[in-house]
Amino acid sequence: MYRHCQNLTIFFYILCFEVIFINSKTSTLWKLNADKTKIIEASPLNPMISYSSDMPKQDTVENDALFDIITSTEHFGQSWVKQAVQYYCSNCENEKQNMSNHPNYAVENFKTQLNEETLDCGKPVNFTYFDNLVGVLNRKRHPIVPEPQAILYFTKGYGKNKIEVEEFDIDSLEKRLKKAKKEKPKSIQLYNQIGNFWRIKGDAEKAIECFRRALAASPHNAEVLLNLARVLFSLQYLDDAIYLTRRSLEVQSPEKGAWQQYFTLGEIFKAYGHYQEATIHLRHTLELNPGFEPAQLALKEMETMPAATVHIYTVVIIACLVLGVLLVILSSFDTGDYSDDVKPQRHFNKAMAMRSLRGITMTAKKSKKTST
Repeated sequence: MYRHCQNLTIFFYILCFEVIFINSKTSTLWKLNADKTKIIEASPLNPMISYSSDMPKQDTVENDALFDIITSTEHFGQSWVKQAVQYYCSNCENEKQNMSNHPNYAVENFKTQLNEETLDCGKPVNFTYFDNLVGVLNRKRHPIVPEPQAILYFTKGYGKNKIEVEEFDIDSLEKRLKKAKKEKPKSIQLYNQIGNFWRIKGDAEKAIECFRRALAASPHNAEVLLNLARVLFSLQYLDDAIYLTRRSLEVQSPEKGAWQQYFTLGEIFKAYGHYQEATIHLRHTLELNPGFEPAQLALKEMETMPAATVHIYTVVIIACLVLGVLLVILSSFDTGDYSDDVKPQRHFNKAMAMRSLRGITMTAKKSKKTST
């Protein structure tokens, strides 16, 4: 009996040892490094001992996909950034140490990470009050249409007589916006600037997504509404552009002036062919911003056009009206002939009716005489 209990004890001891050994191989302990900038693997037996990310795979615990994702992230700026997979190199320790000690190493590393980052406004928002517009609904189907005039929003001479945009450096603008995104990733003004950057590139989808994100946070932002209207205007969604521009005009503060909204309305009505309305808005633009060259050029262009330009729809409407008048005249002739044929029949019926009435009165008189 004693020997049997001893065997059970040994078996139970072996079983516990196997459970502990299996758990130590399958479980993974994680911790932050001393600088608290990187997640590293800790020893299962002693959490104070950590493994290096540069060690070979056979020296660490079993390969774990989730562990690889977590350990490949580092704290950069104000967020955790995923880094490229690093492979073990036994002869590279000295080279790495020499590179890290170089004074320009940190600057060059920062520039490389900036260049690799995609300039966008983050995850698209689920809803805005302007998602029912056709141009916004079809944002994933828009072609590439560059807008070089969007460069004017990033120049100091915007709104003045002469603007030089030939020497504008789009690459330096992209770097500045990426740096600003690191500092203030949730700024409405930054979303607006990134949207204008993609207008220059011609990527309407990314521009619209940036403007949607800004309008989700501030639906009454006159500048963002106007920029979204300009995107849809360049894609020939004229009705949507008019709606957004008028909405921007309603919420525009008086101290800033609304000459940009009037100029946009003038351009849209000019594209529609409504030159009278376009002239009114362009002249109002020059009243608020005298000497604005694009408005002056648009007015001169409309003045050189023929005064009486007949639209195709106008010709169709006039032709339909003429045909309608002819049909009415022909139908009146037909009804006139029919009325002449019917008149004798009406007189005949009237005479017969009078005779019948006279017969009735005569019989009534005779009946009265006989009764008396």
